[in-house]
Amino acid sequence: MSDAPYYLSVGDEVEIFRAAYACRLPVLLKGPTGCGKTRFVEFMAHTLRGADQNGAAGQEDVAESLITVACHEDLTGSDLVGRYLIKGDETIWIDGPLTQAVKTGAICYLDEIVEARKDTIVLIHPLTDHRRILPIDKKGEIIEAHPDFLLVISYNPGYQSVLKDLKHSTRQRFVTIDFDYPPRDKEAQIIAHESGVDMDRALALAKLGEKVRHLKAGGLEEGVSTRLLIYTGQLMQQAVPARRACRVAVSTSLTDDAESQRAIDALAAAIFE
Repeated sequence: MSDAPYYLSVGDEVEIFRAAYACRLPVLLKGPTGCGKTRFVEFMAHTLRGADQNGAAGQEDVAESLITVACHEDLTGSDLVGRYLIKGDETIWIDGPLTQAVKTGAICYLDEIVEARKDTIVLIHPLTDHRRILPIDKKGEIIEAHPDFLLVISYNPGYQSVLKDLKHSTRQRFVTIDFDYPPRDKEAQIIAHESGVDMDRALALAKLGEKVRHLKAGGLEEGVSTRLLIYTGQLMQQAVPARRACRVAVSTSLTDDAESQRAIDALAAAIFE
């Protein structure tokens, strides 16, 4: 499938997801920001739909097989399930993205689930056990999930706190796949493919990423994502000098702390002499 989203497997995550999908087990993707969780879901949705249709899936089919919701603190149950809206002289019901996925058999991906309100998260519980149902209280209905429906959620454990953590009652309903930044050689392949830089520069950027992540022990809140390294490579492809590209896409994007920025800039200067 030439139009499949690019994804480079690091471990056995593809095989585990396939096995979970075969059993319709809900999946939790856990890992830092920008490490490839969303791209992985897009890749798996394309791969699984293509397999279901003997490789004949088009872009429209794949889009319909994956419904993504970016969770945030104002996300309500109605945003997921649906609501009544006034249209002209009548009141009509509009399905939310979760309801659409349940009915059509799509994969529903709730990105950064801990950002959603806790009362919203509880809504997904009946879909994650043997019942596989979605109660719609406002309509007094209970919808049984389509046989192909799968719920996937993600969160970044680096942002855990007392107020923003995933409850055990929720976590224990999911098969969990751990994600992390790829090892240097594989990250370089990803950077080269996505940004267009040559492999030497891609390896240098992957080396920078590795060293910046080690700075977390020195007080940096978050390591640099593969996404930012790709952005850096894309700027370099547009003739932005390497150190300047690292400055605007890595050090100033990661932190406002001047000392941390200087430390990252020094690493970039040493790598891109």
